[in-house]
Amino acid sequence: MKYERIIRASLIATMAVATSGLAIAQAQDQSSKPAVSAKKGGRDPFKKYEPPVKLMKSTKLDVPTIQARIDRYRAQKAAAAAAHVAPPKPTTALLLNELQVTGVFRTPRGWAAMVEATPIKLSYVVYPGETFFDGQLVAIEENRLVFRRDVVWNDGRREKSVEIKPLRKPSPVEDMAAKAAPANAPAPEAAKPGTPEK
Repeated sequence: MKYERIIRASLIATMAVATSGLAIAQAQDQSSKPAVSAKKGGRDPFKKYEPPVKLMKSTKLDVPTIQARIDRYRAQKAAAAAAHVAPPKPTTALLLNELQVTGVFRTPRGWAAMVEATPIKLSYVVYPGETFFDGQLVAIEENRLVFRRDVVWNDGRREKSVEIKPLRKPSPVEDMAAKAAPANAPAPEAAKPGTPEK
């Protein structure tokens, strides 16, 4: 009887050790599979922590209408007048896409260009360094203008790119007007005053 109790207790102890060993082996098996633990919300303790990446769709910011930009320019001009400082140039309300280069010429101040704002049909003389709503004039060459375009995205980042605008080609109507008045036609002579006699 005494032996039966000893054998029964030893069998129970052996079974307990065997089941705990099996549970430890299964736990080690599961921890060696990071894909399984990641699904349950855990992470591998031996990997460096990486914060979760939030994917946000970035798009370009919308450009206000020409009237909204003109109203903004007028408010800036009024504020500058009240503060007794130089007002901003009117070109700060224009987009680079709204410009056409009509001419390039040399002035005492340096190279300048005549540009036409297509939505409002006004012409402006611009110099290198002049700012626009979405860019800046960098250089003026003999037959083209070089701009730096700034694109603003909704996540706050800015992209800068180079844009080149060539000199505008004359329209067929302008071509015909130029052909109507030939350049080599003699100018009418005006009556010359006589030289006084001595």
